[in-house]
Parts: sequence; structure tokens; C-alpha cells
Amino acid sequence: MFDLDNIEDTETELQDLEEVVMGLIINSGQARSLAYAALKKAKAGDFEEATALMAQSRLALNEAHLVQTKLIEDDQGEGKTKVSLVLVHAQDHLMTSMLARELIAELIELHEKIK
Repeated sequence: MFDLDNIEDTETELQDLEEVVMGLIINSGQARSLAYAALKKAKAGDFEEATALMAQSRLALNEAHLVQTKLIEDDQGEGKTKVSLVLVHAQDHLMTSMLARELIAELIELHEKIK
């Protein structure tokens, strides 16, 4: 016999995880987009706007990182969090956004020195 309460709890957990995953993807994607917009501004010589966009990028990345931290805390290293392909994809988004942001910061600095 199926435990209907358990099924509802499982569905709720999956929906919550899906929302968390979307938070990772959306915030990390926003961080990456803002960083690339900042690079475009730096290429055009608008370093003030590039700095502002990089600050916005940092805020979006911080939001994504908070989501990731919550996932890690909830899991407590015990494998409580169901790992899915979408979660792995979200983590990939976060890591590539972090890397892109770091590299773009360096490129902006170089553009500033060149100008």
C-alpha cells in the first residue's frame, strides 16, 4: 500500500528543489550576462558603466551562491539532496559564471591600462 502523505512530501520536495535549481540558473546566468555587458562597455572605453555592471554581476552571483550554500547546508554531506541532471546543469552554470566573471574582471583591467 502506498503512503499518500509520503508521496505528497516527495512531490513538495521535488518542487522546492526545482525552484532552487531555477534560482541557481537564473542568478548565475544574470551574473554572466552582466559581466559580458561590462566587458562590452570597457571595450568602448566606458569604465564607469563597466564597473557598475560588474557590481550588479557580483550581486547576482552572490544570490546564486547563497542558493548553492543553502543546498549544501540542507544536504549536510549526507546525500539528502536528490541529484538530478538539472541540478548538475545549474551547478555548471554557476561555476562557468564565476569563472567568466573573474576572467572578465581581468580583461576590463587590461582594457583600462591600454586606454
